Amino acid sequence: MTGWRSLPRSPALPWLLGLAAVLAAAVLAGRHAERAALADVRRSATATLALHVAAFRTEMQKQGSLPLALASDPEIAAVVGASPDPALVARVDDRLAEIARASGAAVVYVIRRDGRAVAASNAGEPGSFVGAMYAFRPYFQQALAEGAGRQFALGTVSGRPGLYLSRRVAGPGGQTGVVVVKVEFDAIEAAWRKGAETGGETVMVTDPRGIVLVASEPAWRFGALRPVPDDERRLIRERLEFGEAPLQALPLHPAADGTLVRVGHGAEPARLAMPLDAAIPGTTWRLHTLTRIGVAVARERIQAQVIAGLMVGLACLGLAEVAGRRRRLRASLAEAAARRTELEARVRERTRALTEANQKLKGEIAERRRAEAERQRLGRELAHAGRLAALGQFAASMAHEINQPLAAIRSYADNAGILIQRERLPEATENLAAVGRLTERIAGLTRQLKGFARKASGRRDPVALAGVVRSSLEVVDGRLAGIALDLALPEPSPYVLGEGPRLEQVVVNLVQNALDAVAGVAEPRVAVTVRVAGERAVLEVGDNGGGLPDGGAQVFDAFFTTKTGGLGLGLAISRGIVEDYGGSLSAGASPEGGALFRVELPLAPTPPAGGGAETAGSGTPGPRKPATEGTAA
Repeated sequence: MTGWRSLPRSPALPWLLGLAAVLAAAVLAGRHAERAALADVRRSATATLALHVAAFRTEMQKQGSLPLALASDPEIAAVVGASPDPALVARVDDRLAEIARASGAAVVYVIRRDGRAVAASNAGEPGSFVGAMYAFRPYFQQALAEGAGRQFALGTVSGRPGLYLSRRVAGPGGQTGVVVVKVEFDAIEAAWRKGAETGGETVMVTDPRGIVLVASEPAWRFGALRPVPDDERRLIRERLEFGEAPLQALPLHPAADGTLVRVGHGAEPARLAMPLDAAIPGTTWRLHTLTRIGVAVARERIQAQVIAGLMVGLACLGLAEVAGRRRRLRASLAEAAARRTELEARVRERTRALTEANQKLKGEIAERRRAEAERQRLGRELAHAGRLAALGQFAASMAHEINQPLAAIRSYADNAGILIQRERLPEATENLAAVGRLTERIAGLTRQLKGFARKASGRRDPVALAGVVRSSLEVVDGRLAGIALDLALPEPSPYVLGEGPRLEQVVVNLVQNALDAVAGVAEPRVAVTVRVAGERAVLEVGDNGGGLPDGGAQVFDAFFTTKTGGLGLGLAISRGIVEDYGGSLSAGASPEGGALFRVELPLAPTPPAGGGAETAGSGTPGPRKPATEGTAA
């Protein structure tokens, strides 16, 4: 052992060992950081994949029930007969065009049993489907045989790809046909493409054969994840599914580790991506994502290598420094005892500083963990506080709304008592019936308050807008004495999609505000008008009061009010209700000098069965009180 220690040692050996340690630490730290970064990317990509699947499934479900509804239409069933009336065919063409516009479908058409299209939403347009033969289409054959079918294919007339949803139609005299709805995915492809251009993932949808149907990369459409057999290619050509598309393999090549792929783009260098896929519920398709990982992983790897290299290098330099000092101390013990003591003190000081720095680093790590836990807790408390604040605002609004029908109930009850004393029993009965309807109104408002804590039902039923206005005027009837009311309601009433009680809440708020505005005016006047403008129903409530402050810039802000004791919530909640149903609520100046509030709502596609009913879900308003009975109000 003594002889081994006496062997000469190269002065470069410690430096080589230190360099090897730095390199080894950098390599190990880089691999660990790369694995951690890939795991983070996979978790994020998995969540993004689930969102894409849900969005794509929603897009498909929007049109899923349309063929079933059309197949039961008697006029559509009549056009598949032997000799349909040309006027009937023209009406069906117009209806199909309207349905296609309303539903967002690319085209809707009807095919006879022999495979010829007899009616279409694009009838009379260049490239119309009317007269084209579709007997060769699998979706047509499947619908005749099984009652329903679906197929993704390239249009033989339009040349545009899309999903064809078909349903069998039972015509007169035992004749049958098929109604078809074509759904195109241009909008969702554009959204995917925009996301990919801004650094997001590449998205595509494939069928069970691995053929790409929808993709964020336009050049990848009708490509294939795996080779397509020759017999399958021949069958695809016979069915004209994808036109003359070559069905070439996509430029995806497995990377060395097997979990990543290299994506090629022509002359551009290949880039690494993480492939993930998931089944689309209700279909045989799968949605795939390719998430770029090159930049993020390389950045994490380089940072880890630099940090590990610096730490090990500093440690090696520290060890080398200590060893050198110890050698110099041993060589000069006899002549530098005082220096040795000083150097040992400096070594202890440096060690203590390193220990303190290590302890400080541990403390910072623990503090960051506590800060993150506190941030999460505060986030949960903030969300909870937001829900409680919104619930409190809505409860205050409900109390404000309930006061109006209560005042009307008091007025009707007092008038009923007077009418009974005067033995005018039919009129008293009508007043008591109105009390019952207003009680139902209050019950509806309280049901709204109970349901506010959970998500809105989202129901949108056809509602007669004139019926909503009449029911709302019944609530504020007691305040109309001495005020000129200009009421213009069309017959028949336009129908909008929504919930009657919630729309009544909007109208009551607007009329109530108009009545407050004309208080103290010499000749008070309130105008309520309902009309149709294009494809929207318009409700306007105007007055000749003092007008809006600052041109109405703040009237829709929560808690902004000009009334003494007002809450400032009515208009904010009314705008939210209208926007929930796809409409808008705006404010401006009335021609008579006061304020004018304008509500626009989309018209319902078709009125409900027995559409003559002018109700809004809260009952038809009862008779107004005679002027001689007004003192009870």
